[in-house]
Amino acid sequence: MACITKRRDRWVIDFYDQYGKRRWKTLPKGATKGKARDELRNIEESLSNGTFCPTKRMPAFSTVAGEWLEYKKPKLRSTTWKVYEGHVRNHFEELNHLKIVQVTLPVLEKFISDRQTHGMNINTIRKILVTLGQILSYAARHRYIDHNPLRDVERPRDSGEDLQDNEITVLTPEQIQALLGSVDNQKYRTLFMLAVMTGARQGELLGLKWSDLDIENHQIHIQRTFNKGRFFPPKTKKSTRRIDLGPGVVTELRKWKIACSPNGLNLMFPNDAGNPINYSNMVRREFQPALRAAGLPKLRFHDLRHTFASLLIEQGENIKYIQTQLGHSTPTVTLNVYAHLFKSRNQEAAHRLEKTVFRQSGSKMVAKGMEATSGDAVSY
Repeated sequence: MACITKRRDRWVIDFYDQYGKRRWKTLPKGATKGKARDELRNIEESLSNGTFCPTKRMPAFSTVAGEWLEYKKPKLRSTTWKVYEGHVRNHFEELNHLKIVQVTLPVLEKFISDRQTHGMNINTIRKILVTLGQILSYAARHRYIDHNPLRDVERPRDSGEDLQDNEITVLTPEQIQALLGSVDNQKYRTLFMLAVMTGARQGELLGLKWSDLDIENHQIHIQRTFNKGRFFPPKTKKSTRRIDLGPGVVTELRKWKIACSPNGLNLMFPNDAGNPINYSNMVRREFQPALRAAGLPKLRFHDLRHTFASLLIEQGENIKYIQTQLGHSTPTVTLNVYAHLFKSRNQEAAHRLEKTVFRQSGSKMVAKGMEATSGDAVSY
């Protein structure tokens, strides 16, 4: 049983750890009995959770981060692991020397506010926090700490400037036609058209094989991606998907299949040597010149994916369908990315709602109000 005693003007906590070994903890000179009781409660809580560890044996944050990186290495793509390793190497200097139990909520809040004060981009902070959260979750699972304190931290919010910096750029139907009309090379014209009309990611497009084309059902099957010179399986289960194609797109793919030189990998868009296209070269030598030739502003190749999503939203397609076509994990992810594209004013929806609720129930009060404004109402 734990107890508090005073020895040589210092309070000492006498207790047994979860393994039955007797331990003592001497508080600094000047600490009060109340402080000793608080510390005893903390020790008893950690003992009940099985997370007690003597301070001298408690690992530093840097040690736990290193353990976590080694744990994740065989589970991740090499490119993803390098991103995490870069975060650990470059962004946690003020945490590395702390014992893992000292990485508390106030420490984390200061960590975030310091970066905001120094003007770090909000998206960079969020990516760093993903890595930090996984390290602390690893520490909690291995009983170094009793919980992940980052879960209780208020996350940084966007400022107006941040939103402007990360604004999504999309093309209009007229601009899309101008872009495709400016490309003479059939391979790249077909590639750009497929990017706009499917919303597939650049790595997914470059990894397509002719066996992924389902002409009968007018679909392409996304089941791999090509990045950093290597093929990978899609990033998530939802990224493995079938994307619907219109008949015009299928016709153009048929034409390109006839013109495409055979290659050992059966790639839909091979380079001259029969290997996957280099993404950077494609953007620099083909995509950006096509934009200039069409008189369009400079934009990212990834904005063709945003264009696909924005057109589906403008057509009023179901958000669940849009999510599955884009390969997002949930509709919430789709809404978070494209919420600003949805109309904030929709009188048609309001009129349809009144018609459903009140005309079918025969409400005279609302019916009169609707008749009074019938001149402004839309026809059904």
